Amino acid sequence: MTDIHDHSQDADDLITLIDEEGNEVLFRIHLTIDGQEQFGKDYVLLYDASTPEGEEVELLAYAYEQAEDEAEGKLQEIETDAEWDMIEEVFNAFEDEAEEEE
Repeated sequence: MTDIHDHSQDADDLITLIDEEGNEVLFRIHLTIDGQEQFGKDYVLLYDASTPEGEEVELLAYAYEQAEDEAEGKLQEIETDAEWDMIEEVFNAFEDEAEEEE
């Protein structure tokens, strides 16, 4: 079974990324997915932290590798269609469950 963690209520789940022009952009972690059993890596779904609440967000998905010092990690591009399929399946199940709770 794939474990997920909903970060939507965690105030300090922020990450800074550098865009193509060298600007720092603050992102909020929406969801983390434990894909260790299937793919040997974890995944993270992010959105721009400056998006006003209530507006639709564009999610970015990355494979995540924790650094040994636990302070920082590396984000990597997702490599296979199988990984994308798993992420989409988990995300859709998560969203369906969230809608049922409303």
